[in-house]
Amino acid sequence: MDKPTKGIDTRLIHAGEPEPRIEGAVTMPIFQSSTFEYRGEDSYYALRYIRLNNTPNHVALHRKLAAIEGAEAALVTASGMAAITTTLMTIAGAGERMMAQDCLYGGTHDVMRLEFPRMNIAVDYIDATNAASWRESLTPQTRAIYVETISNPLMQVADLRATTEFARAHGLVSIIDNTFASPINFRPAEIGFDLSLHSGTKYLNGHSDIVAGAVIGRADLIEKINRTLSHFGGSMDPHACFLLHRGLKTLGVRVRYQNASAIQIARYLSTHAKVAAVNYPGLEGNVGHLRARELFDGFGGMMSFELRGGVEAAAKFISSLTIPISAPSLGGVESLITQPAKTSHSGMPPTERERAGISEGLIRLSVGLEATEDLITDFARALDAC
Repeated sequence: MDKPTKGIDTRLIHAGEPEPRIEGAVTMPIFQSSTFEYRGEDSYYALRYIRLNNTPNHVALHRKLAAIEGAEAALVTASGMAAITTTLMTIAGAGERMMAQDCLYGGTHDVMRLEFPRMNIAVDYIDATNAASWRESLTPQTRAIYVETISNPLMQVADLRATTEFARAHGLVSIIDNTFASPINFRPAEIGFDLSLHSGTKYLNGHSDIVAGAVIGRADLIEKINRTLSHFGGSMDPHACFLLHRGLKTLGVRVRYQNASAIQIARYLSTHAKVAAVNYPGLEGNVGHLRARELFDGFGGMMSFELRGGVEAAAKFISSLTIPISAPSLGGVESLITQPAKTSHSGMPPTERERAGISEGLIRLSVGLEATEDLITDFARALDAC
């Protein structure tokens, strides 16, 4: 009898698991084998081999990830950047172009700025909140449109429905980095995105102990991306697969707690006299709030803010905290805090950071699973010290 798996929390735990269970093991075993017996496979890509992303650990993850976002297929990679670069190099080639949101994760921006010119791939940057302006950037060579669900680090919410409609109207592949929202808060396939990307290092795994990536979406595109990935070798090892598989099972309870904690913290910071601005889509006054409320099941655990004292106040505030760890990642059980201009976006030239609205004093916070009241008490003390 089939299991009822309508709820995402049920899918997180049961989707993709081997049936029957391997030797009765409740937890998916680690298949620490680089290669497998030949069983008459009729193509190179059908051979069982870690680099070809088709070991039992890979297959179980692929099925689970596709199920939780309601997509046709999925693929795991060795890192979030492996997911991004392999996808983009598969979709666009030499002499072609893509459209991309004008404020992106620093690593993505660096690839587009530094690596793509060497491959003769061009990028046209767009204001992802203003769909009326996109036609100006469209050319016959444009192959894709790329956005983030919640932008890093300013927490902008792009016009996501317009993105998929524009892509369909002009024969483009619609690609979204869904890392900040996670499948708990948003499932891109439900509104027509072709591909959804994740840094599995972050919310999907949730424990700050692996580096991983994922591509989820249309089966025909996933097959092409998988072939590119096998050529470039950005495959995930079985032990990292096991840890990501384990982390996914608690994704729902983790993210919902982080949603609830983050909105309380954002509201506290937004009313504090020493805080100049808070970027969080859950705040009623945020420019993207209405769009986020329509699209998302939760507003996420990420926010950014600026203090009235600028760079000096930001540095003093961070050094005065006792609970959040000053580190550039996000999405783990521990709260992490950083200045993007010094970490995640330090590779962007200062003029480009300024144009994107990323000030030197901007602070980015990833809310963890600590008691919300303890975090607010810690922030209050640190603000008093500024």
